[in-house]
Amino acid sequence: MTAASREDARRHVVVVGAGPAGLAAAAAALAAGARVTLVDAAERPGGQYHRTLAEEFGGPHDGGSPFARLRRRVLGHPRCTWRAETSVWALERPDPEQPGPPLVHTLTGPADGNGRRRRVLTPDALVLAPGAHDRVLPFPGWDLPGVYAAGAAQALVKGERLVIGDAVLLAGTGPFLLPVAASLLAAGAGLREVLEANPAATVARGWARRPWELTAQPGKAAELARYAALLARHRVPYRTGRTVIEARGEGRVEEAVTARLRPDWSVVPGTERTVAVDALCVGHGFSPQLELPLAAGCTLLRIPAGPAGEFVAVDGDQLTGVPGVYAAGEITGIAGAPAARTEGALAGWLAAGGDPAAPALRRVRRNRDRGRAFAARLAAAHPVGAAWPGWLRPETVVCRCEETDYAALCRAAADEAGAAPRVTKLATRAGLGPCQARICGPTVAELTTRLRGAPPGGPAEGLPPAAPHRRPLAQPIRLGELARTPDAPDTDPTDPTDPSHPSHPTDPSHPSEPSHPSEPTDSKESTA
Repeated sequence: MTAASREDARRHVVVVGAGPAGLAAAAAALAAGARVTLVDAAERPGGQYHRTLAEEFGGPHDGGSPFARLRRRVLGHPRCTWRAETSVWALERPDPEQPGPPLVHTLTGPADGNGRRRRVLTPDALVLAPGAHDRVLPFPGWDLPGVYAAGAAQALVKGERLVIGDAVLLAGTGPFLLPVAASLLAAGAGLREVLEANPAATVARGWARRPWELTAQPGKAAELARYAALLARHRVPYRTGRTVIEARGEGRVEEAVTARLRPDWSVVPGTERTVAVDALCVGHGFSPQLELPLAAGCTLLRIPAGPAGEFVAVDGDQLTGVPGVYAAGEITGIAGAPAARTEGALAGWLAAGGDPAAPALRRVRRNRDRGRAFAARLAAAHPVGAAWPGWLRPETVVCRCEETDYAALCRAAADEAGAAPRVTKLATRAGLGPCQARICGPTVAELTTRLRGAPPGGPAEGLPPAAPHRRPLAQPIRLGELARTPDAPDTDPTDPTDPSHPSHPTDPSHPSEPSHPSEPTDSKESTA
C-alpha cells in the first residue's frame, strides 16, 4: 500500500468548533491516527476562553502556555487541515436510511466578503463542539447603545483591549461575571459594581449541595479567592440578590435602575436604585448553539434548572443518538472550559476509532463525570427565576432585530388562530431578523408558552420547545454561493486557510503525538 492510499484509508474526523472542546477533540483524534479537518468561524482557534489580544493590537505572537503548545501541535500536524473563518451552513444526510454522519457543507471566508469558498466534507465521524452564546433576558432599555452582553464586552476587551466605559455596571447571574469583571479591570474600565441576581441563600444552597464533590476540584476555590481578592483590591462591590431591571438614556445608556429580587426574581417593591453609568454589561448564563445538532438529528435533553434548559443528549462515550456523531462542550451542559476539554478529548479519541478500553480513558471519564456534576451544581446555584417577565412593559423590545415588543407578543398569544409557533413568528416577526432567533428565540418561546397559560417555561418538564433552533440553514448563504458548484474538499495551495499555504501557522518540528487520549490542561482554568 502506498503512502497516499494509507492516508486515504485513515478515518476522517471533522471537528466543528475550535474552542477548548473542539481543539481537545482534534488533538485526541490525531493521537488515535485519524485525519482531522478542524473548522471554526473565527480567524484563530481557542474560542472565547482562549481569546487573546490580536497581533495588530500588540498581542502575543505565540507563547509557551499549554494552550499555545496544543494549538501548535494540532495546527502543525501533517494530518490536520485547519479551516479558519469557515462556517457550517448545513448538514445533509443524502440517504436517511443509511447510518453514519451527515455531509458537512462549509463556507470559507469573511462573513461579509465576496468569493467565499464552498466545500462539502464527507466525514467518517463528526464531532460537534460549536459552543454557546450569551443569554440576555430583555428588560426596558436593554436595546440602548452602550448595553453589552457580558461575553461581547469580554471579547472586545480581550481581543482589542477596548475600554467600553469609565462607569460600568456588570449584572446578571453565574460565575462568568467574575472573569468578565477581571477582564474589564485589566483593560482599565471603571467598574462600579457586580450584581448577582440570585440571593445569597440560593447561591450557597446550590454550591453546598453534595459538598464532598467539591474536594475533586480544589482549583475552583483558589480561583474564586483570586477573583474576590481582585474585586477587593479595586474596591468593586459584589452584591447578591440584586440586578438591573431597566436602562435609561437619550441615544445611549446613561443610567441603570437596579432592584432587589426575591428567589423567584420578582422585584421587591421600594428597593429600586438609580446608578449613573456609561456602559452596562448583562449576562444571564448561556444558550448552547443547537442548530447543527438538531440538523444532524440529535436528541435534546431538557434540564429543568439553570439559565439554559436544553442540551444535546449523549451517552457515556459522548456519542449522540445519531451514529458517527459526537458532541462535546457547552452543547452538552454548561460546565466551563476544563470540563469541555475533557469531553472533547473523549469524543475525539472515540470518533477516530481509538481503543475504548485504553487505560488513560478511565481518568478522562472520571474527570468528565466530575465536570457533569459541576454543571448540575452550577445550574442549581445560578438558576433563572420564573418571575423575570415581571420586569417587562408593553413597549419593551423582545426581538431587537425586528423591534418586536412585548405587547405584540401578548396580542399574538391571545389570538387562538395564531397558536402555532410559526404563525406567531410571522405575526410578530420575532426571530425573522439577521440573527434568525439565535438570541431572542428561547426567550420568545418561553414568553409565548407562559402567555398561553402553560406551566412556567413550557409544556415538557417546564421548559420551552426546541422550535427556535430548528432551521434547514444554520448560517446565511448567498443565492450565488448556493448555486455555485462546491470546490474540492481537499487542500488548496492558494487558500491561506489550508495547511500547505506558506502563511499557515505550523510547527516545523511536528512533535510526536501520544498513543493514548490526553486531556489538554491550562494553568488558568475558569468556570466560564
